[in-house]
Amino acid sequence: MRSMRQLNRQYFEATIQLRPDNKELVQFVKRQLEKHPDVFVSQEIHKKYGTDLYVSSRKFATLVGKRLKQSFKGKIVLSRKLFSKDRYSGKAIYRVTVCFRQEEPEESPKPL
Repeated sequence: MRSMRQLNRQYFEATIQLRPDNKELVQFVKRQLEKHPDVFVSQEIHKKYGTDLYVSSRKFATLVGKRLKQSFKGKIVLSRKLFSKDRYSGKAIYRVTVCFRQEEPEESPKPL
């Protein structure tokens, strides 16, 4: 893989979607990023229903998705979209989206 200096800062291979908007989830992903110096976040978008992080590695995004599921109660949806074809080998190049949807805590019934 190319080094971080060779890649454009707007370059991304994957999107990590964190739903609903939760600072604890974002901090967890950023701590995971610190362990992987070759991966960077090219864009961080905060929306009313969650946060999208555009990262430079497909493998990192799927790894973080699995770790989020282990650490927090929730569900993961993986999807991919054809981005391009490699000019030399003709292989398809995909951009991956990892959506982590945290489960809402169940409200316990109030005693009568």
